[in-house]
Amino acid sequence: MWTAPPEYSGRGRRRIHGRKFKLLDESTWDEPAQTIELEDEKLGRLKIRLWYELHLRKSPLHPMSVILVERLKPDGSKRIAKPMWLAFIGKSMPSCTEIFQYYLRRFGVDHWYRFAKQRLHWTLPKLSTPEQSDRWSDLMPLITWQLWLARDIVKDNPLPWQKTAPKLTPGRVAQSIGAILAVIHTPAKPPKLRGKSPGWKPEQTRKRRINYPVVKKRTTTRTKKQPQPA
Repeated sequence: MWTAPPEYSGRGRRRIHGRKFKLLDESTWDEPAQTIELEDEKLGRLKIRLWYELHLRKSPLHPMSVILVERLKPDGSKRIAKPMWLAFIGKSMPSCTEIFQYYLRRFGVDHWYRFAKQRLHWTLPKLSTPEQSDRWSDLMPLITWQLWLARDIVKDNPLPWQKTAPKLTPGRVAQSIGAILAVIHTPAKPPKLRGKSPGWKPEQTRKRRINYPVVKKRTTTRTKKQPQPA
C-alpha cells in the first residue's frame, strides 16, 4: 500500500503516491494515528493500531483506513504470529474498539449470503431493471425474518434421508413452512376465468424493453498452438 502524496512542490507532475507501506515490513510503517490496548473477554489482551489515508497502487483516488489488530500475551509479546489487518472505506468510521467486533460477526453474515443465494434463490431471476433488482434484494431479509419467527411453530418435515433435528435451521424451516402458508392462504387475487383476451388498447402506447450492454468475460489466451486440420 501507499501513503498520501506530499504537498505539491510547484514543479513537475503532481505525485499520486507517498511512501510505501508494506504490511509485512514494520520498518515501512508510519506512526499510527491511534494506538489502543484493551482486554477482551474472549480474545484476551488486544493491541489495535490505526492509519488513515492509505491506498492501493492502482486506486490512488480511493483512500482507506487500515487497522491492525494483534493478540498479546500478559507480558506484552505477540500471542499469534499472523495479525489481523482490516480496511474501512466510508464516511463515518466506528471506533477502533467496535470495528473489529463487527468483523468477528462475518461468520454469520457469510453464511446468510450463501443461504440467500442457494436456498432463497437471490441471484436466480434475470430481472430487467435495477429497480426490480433492488426490490427483489429487499425481500431477502424479510423472508429470512419470517423463517426465523416461524421456527417455533413450524412442524419439522424431514426428507426420507434426513434425521430429525431438535433445533431447526433456516433451511429446514423453509422446507416445512408450506403447511403454514397453506393455512394463511395467499393475498394474491384469484385468476381470471378463461376466455378471449380483449387485447391491447388502441390508445395505449407501447414501450420497447431497454437493452443493456452484455457483460463479456475475457477468455484466457492459449499459449500452445492448436494443430491445424490437414
